[in-house]
Amino acid sequence: MDPTDLQPIHHCDSTRIAASPGEVYDVVSDITRTGEWSVVCRSAEWADPEQTGLGAKFVGHNQTPHRVWSTTSTVVAAEPGEHFAWEVSRGYTRWGYRMSAVDGGTELVHEWAFLPAGQRFFERKYGADAQSEMEERTRSAHESIPRTLAAIKAILEG
Repeated sequence: MDPTDLQPIHHCDSTRIAASPGEVYDVVSDITRTGEWSVVCRSAEWADPEQTGLGAKFVGHNQTPHRVWSTTSTVVAAEPGEHFAWEVSRGYTRWGYRMSAVDGGTELVHEWAFLPAGQRFFERKYGADAQSEMEERTRSAHESIPRTLAAIKAILEG
């Protein structure tokens, strides 16, 4: 893999929710509730509970059938009613939500990107297995995003 040729690997999906963009934002930006809807992140807490906006850090505790791990993330977008996003570790992946008002509520888009820094990290960490590891993470994002959106919709429309 030529590091200069790396491009982010993206995936997103969306759903409509019968709630205002502000109500949706209040839920998805409360990272302490992430375990209620995430397929992989079982819980999360703010590094400093007094700082929860742009630049704030939080620790997410993750679990799959094959492993358990924690990551530190940094909030990179915090626009109430519009956009909430974070980058994992040193900009390895970016996850986020975008909200827009539509008739009857909000269109919620859940976004994921495997960033070049993460791809380079996987090259160093996994060597010859890096490509298959990246494909596994991509497959996981494709599978988990619709499930996460469905769970958030159920919470808000409950």
